[in-house]
Amino acid sequence: MSTASNADLQSAPQIHAAWQPWAAAGLIVLLGIFANQAQTWTGGRTLVFALTLGIALGVVLQRTRFCFYCHARDWLQRDDPRGILAIALALAVGVVGMTVVQSSWVANPQAGQLPPEMHIGPVSWVLVLAGLAFGAGMSVSGSCISAHWYRLAEGSTVSPFALLGTGLGFAIGFHTWNPLYSVAVADAPVVWMPQHLGYGGALAVQLGGLGLWAAWIWQRHVKRQAGAPRPLAAPVARDLRSLWQSLWTGRWNYALGGALVGLISVFAIVRMRPLGVTATLGSQVRGALQTQGWVPERLNGLDGFAGCATLPQESWATPNALVLVGLMGGAFVAALASRQFTPRLPTRRDALRGIAGGTLLGWGAMTGLGCTIGTLLSGGMAGALSAWVFGAAMLAALWLGFRFQAWQSARAAV
Repeated sequence: MSTASNADLQSAPQIHAAWQPWAAAGLIVLLGIFANQAQTWTGGRTLVFALTLGIALGVVLQRTRFCFYCHARDWLQRDDPRGILAIALALAVGVVGMTVVQSSWVANPQAGQLPPEMHIGPVSWVLVLAGLAFGAGMSVSGSCISAHWYRLAEGSTVSPFALLGTGLGFAIGFHTWNPLYSVAVADAPVVWMPQHLGYGGALAVQLGGLGLWAAWIWQRHVKRQAGAPRPLAAPVARDLRSLWQSLWTGRWNYALGGALVGLISVFAIVRMRPLGVTATLGSQVRGALQTQGWVPERLNGLDGFAGCATLPQESWATPNALVLVGLMGGAFVAALASRQFTPRLPTRRDALRGIAGGTLLGWGAMTGLGCTIGTLLSGGMAGALSAWVFGAAMLAALWLGFRFQAWQSARAAV
């Protein structure tokens, strides 16, 4: 085959994807029209704020590839700590910002009053089980729920089935909630760390813990990489044109992604509830099933807990729903602008992985009152002990899942 033919073949995908930046521009216009219409609805300013915040979050998640599962996999399997350190940075930025916000709401945290609507949940073995199930769901489906939302914009063949499975997991969770609540959740402590340590003490404990964890990760990485050749540094953009092009090629810096996710989470609480990406899905599933009599009308104590609430809404136009619409819209804009929308037909394995993993994700999110964004990120930033318990259980499940995958690979190689 001639050199010219090779060049033509190499350029074909780029030619095929040339329409994508134009589609991104068109989608921005449509989102602007939608935002203008949303401003006329009840609570329009908050809805537009939620939509804008969701768009920003979608762009950041897609361009930085901010994914709890992927970052944990890179660290545990490939000894690449950049992603997991970005998660630690997001939590650290959010803890500082959320402490400032909460201290203006609850002047004396030790008086017994919890900050309104913060994701502070009960701590029991049920929460550990929820975290383990969620982590297992991530291992099976290949992403957490938030990442599945933005990977729709990349043409993922697993994500549609994973989100369908998430709805099924929520349905199962609604059926198991009342027995679990009676056995362990009803009397479980709801621990808000500033209530026991004060704002300064809670801030010091959480930042200190994150700092020690990050230092241990980095030290471990340095020891393993001692003597290994260092990769050449990537060229730095030197003019506006190359800087603009660099925004839509490859991926953005890990640390930038962590810092932006932390800041977006803090901005969210200024005008609305904490970030979460499961409340809309959960409330829609619950409302539909209760209408058919397939879910208990009374879910004991569930609606009294702060978290990703699943109480059916009279209207779909809620801030949480607009964040989700914006997240997907922003992710599509970013994926199309960077020519990373690469759809293909799903296989049976894609469908089975998605539904099985999504079911575990949904059950874990419903039982744990949120996912990696709601329970871990928003809860951890608020100083909820439940966030750190959920995160530790989730990470343990991922570690076990990666060990199992390694065992399977070694066995297949024999």
